[in-house]
Amino acid sequence: MELQALIDNHFVARKKEEEELVALKERIEKRRAERAEQQRTRAERERERQNRLAEEKARREEEEAKRKAEEDLKKKKALSSIGVNYSSYLTKADQKRGKKQTAREMKKKVLAERQKPLNIDHLSQEKLMDKAKELWETLHQLETSKFEYTEKLKRQKYDITNLRSRIDQAQKHKKAGTPAKGKVGGRWK
Repeated sequence: MELQALIDNHFVARKKEEEELVALKERIEKRRAERAEQQRTRAERERERQNRLAEEKARREEEEAKRKAEEDLKKKKALSSIGVNYSSYLTKADQKRGKKQTAREMKKKVLAERQKPLNIDHLSQEKLMDKAKELWETLHQLETSKFEYTEKLKRQKYDITNLRSRIDQAQKHKKAGTPAKGKVGGRWK
């Protein structure tokens, strides 16, 4: 009898544990489904936010372009009334400013390509020293290149001024009307 009671208690406890296990699995699946739904709605909200930001940015850029066009039109109208010479001067200034802006953009682009993120948080002291040495070598190489280009530029400027002065001297002698020395009609002058 006692054995039968123990067996019955064991089966009752086992059935209860199985029911708890099934309930736990159901809760896990329910929670997993809720989490998936939350992530889906969060991703959808993020996409909507990104789309809104992109639309807003495009609208702002469009407004900026319209405003600049209007300002340029106003400037041109105002300057056309001032005079023709000043207007041509302004267009040249605008062209130069445009070149400067493109040069700035090119510089920013090149710097963005050259700049690498500096991930040093996880490095040991030896690796930090190696990284510092590597950065120093890169800096040294860049400084060397800069110096070489500067010297090359100085030399080219010197050559240009030297050649210009030669051209000026040659043109002065040509304009002065001095007879050229050379062979004319079979005899020397």
